[in-house]
Amino acid sequence: MAVRFPSAWLDALRERADIVQIVSSYVPLKKNGHRYVGLCPFHNEKTPSFNVDSQKQLYHCFGCKASGSVIQFIMEIERLDFPEAVAHLAELLHMPLPEMQNDPDYERRRTLKERIYLANQAAARLYHQMLWEPQGEAILSYLQRRGLSDTVIRRFGIGAATGASITKPLLDQGFTMEELTSAGLLYQREGRTGDMFRSRAIFPIIDAYGNVLGFGGRAMGEAQPKYLNTSDTPAFNKRYTVFAANLLRKAKGLTRVILVEGYMDVVALAQFGVEGVAATLGTALTPEQARMLSRYAPEVWLAYDGDSAGQHAILRGLSVLEAENIPCRVLDLPGGLDPDEYIRQQGVDAFYALRPISGVTYRLRREKEGFDLSNEEGRTAYAKAGASILKTVREPVELENYVKQLSFETGFSREVLLEQIGVTPRQQKLPQAKREALRNQINEVNSTDMTALTLLAALATGRLPAGAVSADEFLNPQLHAIAEALLRGQNMASIMESQPDAQGRALIATITEIQTPADDAGLRQMAQECLHRMRREQLDAELEEITRSLPNVPESERAAVHQQLMRVMQQRKDLD
Repeated sequence: MAVRFPSAWLDALRERADIVQIVSSYVPLKKNGHRYVGLCPFHNEKTPSFNVDSQKQLYHCFGCKASGSVIQFIMEIERLDFPEAVAHLAELLHMPLPEMQNDPDYERRRTLKERIYLANQAAARLYHQMLWEPQGEAILSYLQRRGLSDTVIRRFGIGAATGASITKPLLDQGFTMEELTSAGLLYQREGRTGDMFRSRAIFPIIDAYGNVLGFGGRAMGEAQPKYLNTSDTPAFNKRYTVFAANLLRKAKGLTRVILVEGYMDVVALAQFGVEGVAATLGTALTPEQARMLSRYAPEVWLAYDGDSAGQHAILRGLSVLEAENIPCRVLDLPGGLDPDEYIRQQGVDAFYALRPISGVTYRLRREKEGFDLSNEEGRTAYAKAGASILKTVREPVELENYVKQLSFETGFSREVLLEQIGVTPRQQKLPQAKREALRNQINEVNSTDMTALTLLAALATGRLPAGAVSADEFLNPQLHAIAEALLRGQNMASIMESQPDAQGRALIATITEIQTPADDAGLRQMAQECLHRMRREQLDAELEEITRSLPNVPESERAAVHQQLMRVMQQRKDLD
C-alpha cells in the first residue's frame, strides 16, 4: 500500500526544507538574483544550465529539462521513491513523520535503530579484524582459494566469525545485551545466549547510505545452513534492500544493474572490474527490491546460477520485474555455471561478450528444453506452449521475430502460429495506432498556447483577486487540472510533485519560468489581457466549427444553428 502524507504536513516539510540549502549540499551554486545557478547533476555539461528558484522553491535544468521540488530533487539525486525521499528529508530536518508525531515510543525506537547501526558497525570491524588474525586463517585461506584479493576483501569489509565471541568486546564498547540481541548479533534460546555467527565468512550488508544493516555468513565445510543471514530487526528487512546497495549508489552512469544470487558472485565480478552488480539476500526477488534496483539504472539483467534452481529463480524474477514495468533481460550463462565460476574460467572479456536476451526469448528457450522436437507430437506441444508465451508480446515487430523463430523450430506456418496466439493482422496494427494517438496527444500539449500558460503563471502568484480567474477558462484538461489545484491553494512545488511524468513536470517548469509583474495592478492587467485573448481564440474556434458544419445541418435545425452563430458572433464582437 502506498504511503500517503497529509498535505498540510508536506507543505510544512517543504517550507522547512530550504531547496537552496539542500541542493547546495550536492551542487555548487552561484547566486543570480533570486535564483541560483550551477552545473546540472543529472547530465554532463560544461556551461551551467541548472537553476534553483529560492522564491518558488523549485529547480529546473534548461539542458536536460529536469524539474521539480526539493522532494523530487532528493528522489532523483538519492534514487529514492517519494515516501523514502520524504522520510529522508524529515530525518535531515529532525521533523517527525506524521504517524510518529504523537507516538511516545518513537524516540525509543529511533534510538534503538541508531544503536543497532552502531553495534553492527562495531561488529563488522571486529569480524574484519579477526579475519587477519591467526584464528581467522582457515576462513582467509578459503576466501583466497576462491580467488579473492586482499584489496577486494577490504573493499567489501569481509570478515570472519571464529570461535572467539564478539559479545564481550561489544559490551566493553558500551552496548547492552538487549541491543546486541535486537541487532541479531546474539541469539537467545532456552535461557541461553550466544553469538549468532560462528565459523563463517562474514559479509556485511550495507545500505545505500553506508549503514551496516546486518550480515550474511557463509559456513565453512559442510555446516548447515550454507548461508545464514541476519533475521529481520528494527533496522533491517531483507525485502527492502540488496547486497552491495552502497556500491550501486556510488556507481555513475549505469545502463544496467546485474542481479546475481550470491555474495561471492557480487564480489568476484567486482574484483574483475564489473560495476553495478547486486544480490538478493537469500530470498526470491521482491517487488520492493525490484523498485529499488530501478533507481540505479534503466534496466535490470538477471544473471542467476545456471542450475535448475537458478533457472526457476530467473523465471520468478522476470515476473516480478515485468509486474513492476521495469525493463529486464537475462544473461543466460552457458554450461550451468554461476557468474563467479564463469568469469574466473573464461575471463572478464568473455563475460562482457555475453549478450543479454529478452525475457520472452529466455522463456521460449527453457520451454523448448522440455519437448522432443524430433517428433510431431513434441513440436506441436512446443508450438502451443510457445504461442502461449508470445501472447504477452505487444510490439508487432518483436512478435514477428519471435513467430519466425518459432515457425522455424516447429515447422508450423506464421499464419497458423498467429492464429494460435490469437492475433490477426489487423490486431497487430493496433499498437501502432495507439502510439500515433499518443504522439498526437504529446504534440497537442507541447503546442499549448503560451497565453494560457501565462495566465496560470499569474494565478500561481496568489495575488489575483478571488474570482478573477475560473478553471473553466482552460479547455485543455491538463491546464484545467493545474488551475483547479492553484485555486484550491496548492503551491507549484506541490503541483509539480503530483505530475505523473517528466512531460508534466516540464510543463510546470515552463509556467514557473514566465515572468510576471511585481505590482498588483500590472499583474491584474496581464491576467485580463490573457483572458480576453483566450476567449477570443475560443470564440474564433467555435465560429469556425459552426461555419464548417452549416452545409451538413438538416433544414429543421438550421434556424437554431443560425441563432447560435449570431450569438457567438456578438460575443466575439464585444471582446474587440
